[in-house]
This record gives sequence, structure tokens and C-alpha cells, in this order.
Amino acid sequence: MKNFILYIILLLSLNSFSQNLEPHLKKITRLTYGGDNAEAYFSRDGKFVSFQSNYSKWGLHCDQIFAMDLKKAAKDSTYKPPLISTGKGRTTCSYYMPDGKHILFGSTHLASDSCPSVAYMKGKYLWDIYPEYDIFVSDLKGNITGQLTNTPGYDTEATISPKGDMIVFTSDRSGDLELWTMKIDGTEQKQITFGLGYDGGAFFSPDGNKLVFRASRPQTETEIKEYKDFLLKHLVAPTNMEIYTCNVDGSELKQITHLGKANWAPYFLPSGNKIIFSSNHNSEKGYNFNLFMINADGTGLTQITTKSNFNAFPMFSPNGKKLIFSSNRDNRGTRDTNLFIADWVD
Repeated sequence: MKNFILYIILLLSLNSFSQNLEPHLKKITRLTYGGDNAEAYFSRDGKFVSFQSNYSKWGLHCDQIFAMDLKKAAKDSTYKPPLISTGKGRTTCSYYMPDGKHILFGSTHLASDSCPSVAYMKGKYLWDIYPEYDIFVSDLKGNITGQLTNTPGYDTEATISPKGDMIVFTSDRSGDLELWTMKIDGTEQKQITFGLGYDGGAFFSPDGNKLVFRASRPQTETEIKEYKDFLLKHLVAPTNMEIYTCNVDGSELKQITHLGKANWAPYFLPSGNKIIFSSNHNSEKGYNFNLFMINADGTGLTQITTKSNFNAFPMFSPNGKKLIFSSNRDNRGTRDTNLFIADWVD
């Protein structure tokens, strides 16, 4: 009997330890059930998220944009959110407009109804930088109501200031992948970063005064040549990126992480003093990404997730109580990446 009691105590302690491996996350709830689901971003009332999915059971061949009712998704595994994009071309990087009645996103649908091809090079992980991407606005019924960019080249990765007055996006119109800003109606487009390398995935701070983003900075002649050669082919190798911040006009540019490998998908915590991001810097294999948190001055690195090989695209709800993210946890051995939402614990 004594040994049995000790065995039970050991099991309980191991279970408690397991549950505390992700102490900042509680009540983790799965929201999608197949395909690749990513870049889920909250509406301003915190009741909905826009996201992209390529789930084949929804009749998709490549990423399209959806608007998810969070309560419905949490209760019903068969729930299919309404389609917001056209269903044509490839889409990415959606974000709710300030009125809560429209969503902006990047799309290639004007160039072709079909999905553009995906780059492949043996032994090299690459992202396609489709020059057909432009930024559009749709209502919640899927009707395109505006086009915010129309210059030749890659224009997407757009997000909106909490002030509701400004959009930041990535463009290669100047010959490199740089951050640009524009007014909410698409006017006054202005380049704000100028360093050679891929600047992208930018988000505003809670007060709307700063930006956080990922950036590659090739240094050697070999790295610079490779970066430029790939860019000419509308490709980028996103394997060496760090987290940066700057003011919304591009001033006070600062490198926050110096971790090596790929650090990306950053987002400010509600306090504005910390940043959550995805990284594989401590992984023996390049595909193992977890969420980390760091102070805005680059100190105090803390690991947030430990489960699965991929965790990315974190975003806090407007009230700061929820965190939504993409993960391939609990996917039963498939390659599916699903959306999860959790209570955030400071």
C-alpha cells in the first residue's frame, strides 16, 4: 500500500509538472481542425478573428481569408467561418479595419484566378514574394470595397495602428523588401526602413507610436549576393531574422534580439514593454519553433510554449486577457497547423 501511495504521488507530481510547462497559458482551446491555419488577428471588440486557411475540406487549394466567430469555433468543431476573400488567387495577412465591418488583406486575385506556384529548391527553405500581391479591403460578406495599393511589385503584410489612422505594410517597390506606411485610406504611402534585407511582419505598439518587426540583414558578400539573387526571382530565404523596433516614422531603429536563426512573428504585449515572438534559435532542427517573450530593451528572454514543433503568429486580444496563436500541437501526426486560443497569465 505504501508503494502504491508513493506511485500515485509521483504521477500527480509529474502531471503537475507537465501542466506547468506553459505557465503563461491556461484553458488552451482549439479553434480549427485541419489544414494550415495562420495569422489570426482579433477584431477590436475581441469577438472575432480574421485568418487565412488552405483547408482542403473547405474546397481550398491555397490560402484564403475567413472571419471567425470565436464563440462558435470554440463550441463546434464542424463550424466553417464565412469566406471574406474572393476565393481566387492566393491571399495572406488579413486585419480588421477600425470599423469592425471590413477586413484588409493581401491578394493575387487580380493577376489570376488560380493559385500561384510555390518555389522549391532542394536543401533550401524559401518564401515566395509574389509581385502580384496588392492590398484590398472587403466587407464581411466578401465584397471587395477598396484597393489600397496598385504599384508593380509585392505589397502586403499590412496591419493597422490602434489609433485607426495608419497602416504599415511591406513592399519591394523600391528594389528591396522595406516597411512602408500609409493612411487608412491608402494615401500618403511612405517608405520608413532602408537597410538591405527583408523587413516585414510589422505590428504597432499599443499606443500606436512604435513598430515591431522581423528583419534579415545580410552582412558578407556571399550573403548579400544570395539575398539579391533570390529577390530578383521574387524569393527570400527566411532562415536568419531578428526582431527590431522603430518609431512609426522609422527613426530610433533598434535590434531587440541577437539570437541567431529565425526570429519572427513579433507582437507587443498589452503593456507595450514586452514583445512575444516565434523562434527556433534553441532548436537542434530548424523547423522547431516556440513562442518566446522578451523585454523591449532586449533583456529577460522567457520561453512561453514547449509543446509541438511549431508555434507562431501570437496576438493578444484587445483587453489583453487572451492570446491566439497557430500551432501543430495535437494534430495526430499530420502536418496540420491549427488555431488555438488561451487565457494569458502574467
